[in-house]
Amino acid sequence: MTHHAADLPLAQSGAKAIAQAFDDYHSGFKAITRRAKSRFEERDWQGVQRDAVERLDLRERVVNQAVADVRAWLGAETLNKSLWAGVKNCYSTLIAGRDDFELAETFFNSVTRRIFTTVGVDPSIEYAAPDFKTRPLNAARPIYKVYPRKTTTRDLIKEILADYAFRAPYQDLEEDAALAAEEIDRRLRGVNGTEQFETAEIARTVFYRNKGAFLIGRIRRGARLTPLVLALLNPEPGVVVDAALMTESEVSIVFSFTRSYFHVEVERPSELIKFLKTLMPRKRVAELYISIGHHKHGKTELYRELMHHLSNFGSQFELARGDRGMVMVVFTLPSFNVVFKIIRDQFSYPKTTTRREVMDKYQLVFKHDRAGRLVDAQEFEHLQFGREHFSDELLEELKHGAPDSVVVDGDSVVVKHLYVERRLTPLNLYLREAGPEAASEAIMDYGQSIKDMAATNIFPGDLLLKNFGVTRHGRVVFYDYDEVCPLTDCNFREMPQASSLDEEMDAEPWFYVGPNDIFPEEFLPFLGLQGDVKEIFLRAHGDLLRAAFWTQMQAQLRAGEVMDVFAYRQSKRLRRNAG
Repeated sequence: MTHHAADLPLAQSGAKAIAQAFDDYHSGFKAITRRAKSRFEERDWQGVQRDAVERLDLRERVVNQAVADVRAWLGAETLNKSLWAGVKNCYSTLIAGRDDFELAETFFNSVTRRIFTTVGVDPSIEYAAPDFKTRPLNAARPIYKVYPRKTTTRDLIKEILADYAFRAPYQDLEEDAALAAEEIDRRLRGVNGTEQFETAEIARTVFYRNKGAFLIGRIRRGARLTPLVLALLNPEPGVVVDAALMTESEVSIVFSFTRSYFHVEVERPSELIKFLKTLMPRKRVAELYISIGHHKHGKTELYRELMHHLSNFGSQFELARGDRGMVMVVFTLPSFNVVFKIIRDQFSYPKTTTRREVMDKYQLVFKHDRAGRLVDAQEFEHLQFGREHFSDELLEELKHGAPDSVVVDGDSVVVKHLYVERRLTPLNLYLREAGPEAASEAIMDYGQSIKDMAATNIFPGDLLLKNFGVTRHGRVVFYDYDEVCPLTDCNFREMPQASSLDEEMDAEPWFYVGPNDIFPEEFLPFLGLQGDVKEIFLRAHGDLLRAAFWTQMQAQLRAGEVMDVFAYRQSKRLRRNAG
């Protein structure tokens, strides 16, 4: 589209309004992120939780204001697409020198999609692909610090820790350096037969999340790179190095799609993503952007990758494995490891929730500490796909189950609303197909996942195995949110003892059951556990079947306690009984 020269001042005004809004968002995002260091130093864990929610709310508030401002600037011309082509050109000029230009482009898209409710993508008024002409030059200073190897690994780690000092002192810098160095040398010898290496390269900025701080880096041995992540805690006596993580798998779990977003200060996000990609080559660029708090741009990257995949591989969507959902139609692309979830127009019995309530549950999870146990869901609206990408079976299911959300228009399928999540193996299927050892580990982690969610004030509501999935790392996580709720909203009770045989044999409860009453003793029959896995679960997590566990958790949460949930196994902790 073209625009007239007379429209140029108006286009410039619109572009400046959006650029100013992005500046406001950028400044607010950085200000909240910057607090993370002092929160960690002062052990202000409740402040950490408030900051996480405030930062998530910030973008929506700023985008809403930007839309209002642009409408005020453009007036009757607000829906003039020819004018908006000029706004986009002017905006590209304004952001050309930014180190975070890709985030600025996504912000622009958020504004235009809000105004036009665009179905699919309109390249004339939004950035369908990165504008490579505006890509900034590489900065002279790398995004990481380089530490040449010292005489001993212990001396090197001591130097690194001293370089990343906090106002809160280290409990024992010498001991931390010794413990971390011992672990690093041991792990390197196991891989290479020697602990020798040339340099350590550590990201200049500390990654903060919940009660932890992480130094993210790598060890260089010639062309070979080995991840190095030092996980720090700040218990009452002072800061300690709690773990030294050195495999792609360990680091990937720290950056998992089941965890809350890091608070990390960075001027050049794309360079940080490239650095992280060297540590986790199998992790999507989209997931890495999301992990550092830029979830909207992560969505942009995911959408672009999906459309590129469809256009190049001609794959078809099909119904996902597992039991048919009563609330969601769930489908997948076999060659693309995500699932797509569309809310049904009507829910099967005994579900009594509403569409709005389901969306509110997803919003609750989005803003909550996911503790490594709740899958992050990316929400999309007004997507358009070719009809050829849908199997006939899937289209029939969508037409029958979600006609209000899916419209087939000739050769196109328009999806008004869906969630995208990482694809997992449903736990009930995994237990059937896995060997005894893998099944044992999975059922142990299933119980631990419930406890981790409880520690962060989440009750899944529906504990059925089919609502949990197993990641490629063997971790068990929860993904069915229509009954999720804060743990402190529940009323956990012991089952009353019957006073007579008639009461005991009565098909209906002979005692009052309130709307929020939960009887943990009733969990086990519904789980369908059999044989060895049942015995393993009872030995390790039998306390989940008693009200006392849950009421104790509630007491701790109501007292304001922020409990520890680690992004690595207990066996990886350098001080096994620390904290």
